[in-house]
Amino acid sequence: MMITYIVKHTQLAEKNIKSTIQLLNEDCTIPFISRYRKEATGNLDEVQIGDIVKYKELFEALEKRKIAILKALEEQDVLTEDLKQKIENTQDLTTLEDLYLPFKKKRKTKAETARKNGLEPLAKIIMSQKANDIESIAFKYVKGDLSSVDEALEGARHIIAEWINERTDIRNSLRNELERHAQITTKVIKSKSADEKAQKFRDYFDWSESLSRIPSHRLLAILRAESEGFIRVKIEIDDVRALEHIDNRIIRSKNACADQIELAISDAYKRLLFPSLSNEALQKAKEKADESAITVFAKNLKQLLLGSPIGEKRVLAIDPGFRSGCKVVCLDAQGALKHNETIYPHAPKNDSIGAIKKISSLAEAYKIEAIAIGNGTASRETEALIRKIQFKNDIQVFVVSEAGASIYSASKIARDEFPNYDVTVRGSVSIGRRLQDPLAELVKIDAKSIGVGQYQHDVDQTKLQKQLDVVVENCVNAVGVNINTASIPLLSSVSGIGPKLAENIFNYRNENGAFTSRNAIKKVPRLGGKAYEQAAGFLRIRDAKNPLDNSSVHPETYKIVEKMAKDEGVSLQDLIGNKTILQKIDLKKYYTETVGLPTLQDIIKELEKPGLDIRETAKVFTFNQNIKTITDLHEGQLLPGIVNNITNFGCFVDVGIKESGLIHVSNLSDSFVKDVNEHVHLHQQIIVKVLEVDVARKRIQLKLIK
Repeated sequence: MMITYIVKHTQLAEKNIKSTIQLLNEDCTIPFISRYRKEATGNLDEVQIGDIVKYKELFEALEKRKIAILKALEEQDVLTEDLKQKIENTQDLTTLEDLYLPFKKKRKTKAETARKNGLEPLAKIIMSQKANDIESIAFKYVKGDLSSVDEALEGARHIIAEWINERTDIRNSLRNELERHAQITTKVIKSKSADEKAQKFRDYFDWSESLSRIPSHRLLAILRAESEGFIRVKIEIDDVRALEHIDNRIIRSKNACADQIELAISDAYKRLLFPSLSNEALQKAKEKADESAITVFAKNLKQLLLGSPIGEKRVLAIDPGFRSGCKVVCLDAQGALKHNETIYPHAPKNDSIGAIKKISSLAEAYKIEAIAIGNGTASRETEALIRKIQFKNDIQVFVVSEAGASIYSASKIARDEFPNYDVTVRGSVSIGRRLQDPLAELVKIDAKSIGVGQYQHDVDQTKLQKQLDVVVENCVNAVGVNINTASIPLLSSVSGIGPKLAENIFNYRNENGAFTSRNAIKKVPRLGGKAYEQAAGFLRIRDAKNPLDNSSVHPETYKIVEKMAKDEGVSLQDLIGNKTILQKIDLKKYYTETVGLPTLQDIIKELEKPGLDIRETAKVFTFNQNIKTITDLHEGQLLPGIVNNITNFGCFVDVGIKESGLIHVSNLSDSFVKDVNEHVHLHQQIIVKVLEVDVARKRIQLKLIK
C-alpha cells in the first residue's frame, strides 16, 4: 500500500520508488542515493527522492493513526467488519478522522445530556419524518430533569445536530463549499488602530479575499496581525446556500418533524459544523501558506549557501561601526586569524588618516588579497574610506552580508573556536570567512538566523527546520568538503557523518595530523563501514597519493577508473583532466551489475575537471556612491543593486542604503512571472529603475532593468 500511496502522490515509477525506499531503509542519505545510486533509482534527483521521503513519512503517520483508532474502537466494542475495512482502505487523514468522529470520546455535550435524559428514541422518531403530532409524542418524554415539551424537543434536536455533524457526506459537502467559496475577512480592533506597531498591518484593517486564492505571504501577515491583537479574522461563506445543501440531504417531508429537523440543521451548522470546518479550512490554508513560505526560504537558503566564494585568499575583514570603531582582522588563506585591532575613522573620533595608514600597513604586512566589509552600520562610509586607499598591490574590495554574524559570534561554536577573543573579533572573522567560503561559514549559523525568509517565525517550525536541514545537507554534499580544514559544523552536514562523528574526525585530525588518503578516514573511532560508504565520495583530500581522493569519484568505483587508465595505456594521473582520451572511452565496456551509464557519465564528467567547484567566483560590486539615504532617490533613476531577499511576490534589492527596495513580481518582466527565482537569484548583481519612493513609510518600488 505504501508504494501505491507514493506513486499516487509523486507519479514516479513504482520500481524506482521501491528501490529508493529500500536504500532509505538501509540508512542511506538523500545526497548519497541521488549521487551514487542512480542505476537503482532510475536517475532520480534529490528533489524527487525528497518527495518519496515526504510521502513515506506521511503514509507511516497515517498507518500509525489507523492502528490507534482501530485499537480504540475495539476497546469500545464498536468495531464492525465494514468499519474496519473502511478505515484500512482510507488514504487520507481527514477521511480517517471523519470515520472515527462518531466514536470519539467527547467532553460533556448537549447531545450526551439529552441521551441521559432518555431522548434518543424521540430523536429517531423525528428523523424518521413519519410522525405528524410530534408534540404529543414528545410529551411522553417529559420526566426527570425535563419539565416541558419544548425542553424534550430541544434535547432531541441536540442529538440530531450531533448526528448531522458526524455525517461524512455532509461534512464533505460543507468542505467543498468552503474550498470553493470561503472568504477570509478582517476587521481592525478599534482600540488598537492607532498603535504604532499596528500600522504595518493597516492594509488589513478592513480586508476581504477568497481563502483559496489568497497569496501565502498575505495570509501569514493577516494571521500575524491577528496573533498580535490588532485585527479580528473570520471565515465566511453564503450560510443560506450551505444550509440548503444540508436540508436537501436530510429533509424528505413537510410535516412537524421536518420543522424540528430544520431547527436541528441550523443548530448543527452554527454550533458544530461551521466552527469546526471553517477552522479546518483556515488551518489547511495556513499549511499551504507555510509550505509556500518554507519553499521560498529553502530556495533562498540554497542560493545563499552556494554563494560565490573568492577561495583561498588572504583577507582583511572589517566589521564597521561609528562610536565603537571598526573592528579589523587579518586572515590567512585558510581563514586562520592572524591579527586584530580597532580603528576609528568615523565620528566621533574621525581618525580617517590614522585608519588609512593602519589598513595600508596591515594589507602589506599580511599580503592581503581581498577586503571584506560588513554591510551593517557605517558600511558605506567604511567602503568609501577603503576605496580611497592606494594599495601597492591589486586588492579587491567586497561588501559582505552580516546577517547572522552576531548569532555566530555569541555561539558555543565561536567560543570554542576563539575562546580568547570577544564577540566583535569573532564577528569580523565570520565576515572575512564568508567572503572566502560562504558555505563553510554559514553552516555554523542556525539557518533561521540568516534572514533570507519571510514570516519564518509564523510557519510550522518543525517543518521549516526539517526542510532547511535538508537544504544545508544537499548544498554541503554538492560542493564537497576538504576533510583536513573543515569545521565540525561543516563535517556534520556531510552524508553519513552527523555531529558526533564530525567531532571524532576533528579530534582525530588534531591528534594525528592531516588525513593522507580516504582510506585513512576508516581509522576514526566509531566511523564504520556504512558511514564511510555514505561519506567518502563527498570528502576531499588535497595532495593525496591517489588523485581520485580529491574528486567526487566514490572509492567503490576506483577500480573502474584504474581499468580505464590501463586500457588507454596511460597512468591514472595522466588520464585525469585529459578530455581527448576521456571523451573517446567506450563506457559500455565498464558496465557492471550495479554501475551503469549514469554513474559512468558522472565519473567521466568529474575526471574531465576534477574537484571543480560548482559555485561561481565572487565578483566585485560597487553601489552608486551618490546615494546615501532614501531622500537621495527619485523616480526614474537607474541604480546598481544586489538581490538580498526573494519572496513569492517579488524580490528585495539592496541599493546601498538602509532600506531595501522591492521589485514587485509585476515589475520583474513584461510577461507573466510564474516563479521569481526564474528571473533573479539571491546576491545577483542587477540594474534597477526607481519607480516610486515613499519616504514616510520607508518604501521603495523598483523595476528590473537587467
